[in-house]
Amino acid sequence: MSAVLPPELSELVTAAREVRERAYAPYSAFRVGAAVRACSGRVFVGCNVENKSYGGTICAERAAILQMVSAGETALVAVAVFTDAETLAMPCGLCRQVIAEFEQSAQVLAANPREFKLLAFSALFPDPFVLSR
Repeated sequence: MSAVLPPELSELVTAAREVRERAYAPYSAFRVGAAVRACSGRVFVGCNVENKSYGGTICAERAAILQMVSAGETALVAVAVFTDAETLAMPCGLCRQVIAEFEQSAQVLAANPREFKLLAFSALFPDPFVLSR
């Protein structure tokens, strides 16, 4: 990665890269790590966990967010996704909706060993489903 990230985002990429090593991906061999920074500053990580019934698979982003919620946090400021893929892997549609549940103004960072892309979540998912109350 040639450009330099701010330390708080670099820390998220490092955490996502490290947790990616623990991914369980025997069917696709596509291992993903994710890290989220909660509003409190705490970092939570998750990796993808595949299942024979593909619907039982959980993405790294959702795994990290579930860790955050389990720790009592309900708002995030940034999400980093790391893979070894040739092209950057952005959060899937289901993950985008889950991110929207916890912060629609978050930053999203997709990275691999060669490059990264940082964008506002609203650019990635401009019209999430929201519950009218």
